[in-house]
Amino acid sequence: MTHTPARRPWYRPMVARRPDEPHRASTPLELFFDLCFVVAVAQAAAQLHHDVAEDHIGHAVPSYLMVFFAIWWAWMNFTWFASAYDTDDDLYRITTLVQVTGALVLAAGVPRAFADADFSVITYGYVLMRLAMVAQWLRVARTDVHPGRRACGRRYAIGIALVQVGWVLRLALPDDLLVPGFLVLVLAELAVPIWAERVAETTWHPEHIAERYGLFTIIVLGESILAAGIAVQSAVDEHKELAGLLWGAGAGIVIVFGMWWLYFDRPAGGLLTSMRVALFWGYGHYLIFASAAAVGAGLSVAVDHEIHEAHLGGVAVGYAVAVPVALYLSSVWLLHVRPHQHGLIVAAYPVAAVLALLAPLTPAPVPAVALLVAALVAVTVAAAHLENRPAVGSTP
Repeated sequence: MTHTPARRPWYRPMVARRPDEPHRASTPLELFFDLCFVVAVAQAAAQLHHDVAEDHIGHAVPSYLMVFFAIWWAWMNFTWFASAYDTDDDLYRITTLVQVTGALVLAAGVPRAFADADFSVITYGYVLMRLAMVAQWLRVARTDVHPGRRACGRRYAIGIALVQVGWVLRLALPDDLLVPGFLVLVLAELAVPIWAERVAETTWHPEHIAERYGLFTIIVLGESILAAGIAVQSAVDEHKELAGLLWGAGAGIVIVFGMWWLYFDRPAGGLLTSMRVALFWGYGHYLIFASAAAVGAGLSVAVDHEIHEAHLGGVAVGYAVAVPVALYLSSVWLLHVRPHQHGLIVAAYPVAAVLALLAPLTPAPVPAVALLVAALVAVTVAAAHLENRPAVGSTP
């Protein structure tokens, strides 16, 4: 007798999933969600590359940080919600696809935001994503069996909706108030989860959250390799200057490979021991994601400099790579290393970050940064062997 799979329902009550659920893995919908968000990440990194190469650093950096906040915050909110309330019914899937549509609208507005400081399209896409999130929380407020979590859902829905009104009203502010208005609204967005979770904590799954963040880190690092690879390919096709380009490309690959190694040196799920720790860890990943994507933009700027198309001096080009690498190392140290490790490895990260900031003063800044990252990986491997713990990905 053949077994007929049960049909996925149109609607299920939003009942919280168990935080100790075994074998909790990312779903195909979550992976598709990440993939679509990469479009926005790629747009932000590409615009950062072009503005820095044109020596518009004062405009490029704040624009990039603002755009990346919108990308990261919408992704992060869906990730934590899905960890607690992924019902996978038809309505949940449709609402999530609305969020994906908002991400694509946001991505379409990135060039305009960088070129003309026009954040209207980005705001429309962002608000669309966030209002879909309001709909999800209203389902929780209506159907969760736990009274406290129903109240939590109401707080999330109210808080998110009010902040979205603020984002729309910000579009009418004069130019000199746009940045202060942005900062106020960012603080409001960050405060909503803290306020909502006070009444009752959602039942997020630590290993699932760690896996989701790890997957997005891989995607962002992959975007850095892709951006640098495309820049090298275009340069080779047009200029045929192979020696310097391949030397720089090899150094860039070492940097990104080392960044991957350092992030995944040990599992992160065990670090998320409480809501307070998880919020700090989750919020801190803004710096990890933004710096990882910015490394790709910096490597592309280095390629432009090699073929004499960047309007920057050699030191400034070096800092286009060194600054995001130093920020990445500092963020990984703050979130993964300092609170939970000891000995030489705890000091090695800050030392490597400081030395990375000095690398642009050398004749070959990108290879110097690559050498520092490789040395930090070597120290990490040595520390792992001294602790007698398994290497990354090995079976105990």
